[in-house]
Amino acid sequence: MRSPLPWLLFLGATQALAQQQDFSQVEVKSEPVAGKVYMLTGGGGNIGVSVGDDGVLIVDDQFAPLADKIRAALKGLGDGKLKFILNTHFHGDHTGGNEIFGAEAPIIAQTNVRKRLASPQSVLGNPIPAAPAQALPVITFDQTLSIHFNGEEIKAIHLPHGHTDGDSVLWFTGSNVVHMGDDFFNGMFPFVDLGNGGSVQGMADGVAKVLAMVPAGTKVIPGHGALSDLEGLKRFHRMLTVSLDTVGREIKAGKSLADVQKAGLPAEWKSWSGGFIKTDRWLETVYESLQGIKPQGAPAPHH
Repeated sequence: MRSPLPWLLFLGATQALAQQQDFSQVEVKSEPVAGKVYMLTGGGGNIGVSVGDDGVLIVDDQFAPLADKIRAALKGLGDGKLKFILNTHFHGDHTGGNEIFGAEAPIIAQTNVRKRLASPQSVLGNPIPAAPAQALPVITFDQTLSIHFNGEEIKAIHLPHGHTDGDSVLWFTGSNVVHMGDDFFNGMFPFVDLGNGGSVQGMADGVAKVLAMVPAGTKVIPGHGALSDLEGLKRFHRMLTVSLDTVGREIKAGKSLADVQKAGLPAEWKSWSGGFIKTDRWLETVYESLQGIKPQGAPAPHH
């Protein structure tokens, strides 16, 4: 797989590369989602926020240079103190702020997130140094964890092999909101990190699990893209299943990757090529995932 500079910047592969972005031009904006939950957008993955009498909890924290802007946006939602930080997975556009916010509140994540952050990694063949100690999760879990905060149970649920091998979705059970992390790119083809435990089939299975779990009317925060709902998540799941079925049939027919890319996907999904991942690259990801081909990445941590 190719790894152009924009992808390095998007992933925040190293702090030095992250610094190359002009973060001075990034505006961190907040919008209400439902109940006590808000969403912040800015220069990385979408941030989920719980605000209430117990204080503030955030899901993901983008890049370290945006910490002051994120803090200002949080202050605009309430005067409460930051009490918890949750990471949906280890990529730098979701965990880069850990080194700043980790001094203020404990970081919580799935076990593999700490393992990957604590040691040198590789994404698409690009080296990522180990994170400083202050940026590491201090509370980890294998499958599920509950935080009782601001009058509701917030469930962290591990999806074993989706975007990476350390993914969690966060379900705000009282507010009726679920933060999907990068197991949901709204209206665009997703990046699936095959080299770090990701799987297209695993992502589809994880999304199906969430759809079966949450009640009607749930609002959905994607890792990237606009705020959504269950209909948006269902459409994303259908794109995943159509992609898997289409590419799977062509693999069984002995078609090459070039054949698969030439045939493409149904016209319905043409607009989904407008994000980080274009159609050819997405088909390459599905093809490699179904074939068990893993681009260069760090060895998968023990489960």
